[in-house]
Amino acid sequence: MDIVLASANAGKLREFQQMLEGFNLAVIPQSELAIESAAETGLTFVENALIKARHATSIAKRPAIADDSGLEVDYLQGAPGIYSSRFAGDHATDKDNNHHLLQRLEGVAMAERTARYHTVIVYMRHALDPTPLICQAQWEGRIALQPLGDGGFGYDPLFIVDADDRRASELSATVKNRISHRGQAMKQLLDALGNTHLGAIQSS
Repeated sequence: MDIVLASANAGKLREFQQMLEGFNLAVIPQSELAIESAAETGLTFVENALIKARHATSIAKRPAIADDSGLEVDYLQGAPGIYSSRFAGDHATDKDNNHHLLQRLEGVAMAERTARYHTVIVYMRHALDPTPLICQAQWEGRIALQPLGDGGFGYDPLFIVDADDRRASELSATVKNRISHRGQAMKQLLDALGNTHLGAIQSS
């Protein structure tokens, strides 16, 4: 079964493909179908994920999965939140965003650097789907004083995982995809869809 991934983020695409390996699915990046990214005009993760999924499925004429994720830092009242990918500006790189975050938290004690990744994954069968599946999860941690590790993407070099005490960028892909916000939400989605709806039969 073909599903369009409504994202232009290479890191997200890689993780989705890894998490869906072993299922009878073909995840097609929207770029391969010449679908441009939708304008993320929502004010919440849920709104933006719905916008992206509806945009992709309306053009591709096949089911779509969309993810909207971000980092919420308690000291910054939940920022950068839905603006995580452009925290340092519209064309900011991951390195730019990490640097900006460290600047905003300069002098803040570790006890006050609590944060979490939040993700919403939406599955839509078609553009007029009245009951899209919406799954969300969080991954608790805190923001380090300096980046470390070369894995992952986004804020992973700064995100110290509470349950592991390593940065997300230091985890193997297998471990990260099992315990991360995105991994948790994807498990919810696959459980919700089930074999009847998705035809996703895990291979032995």
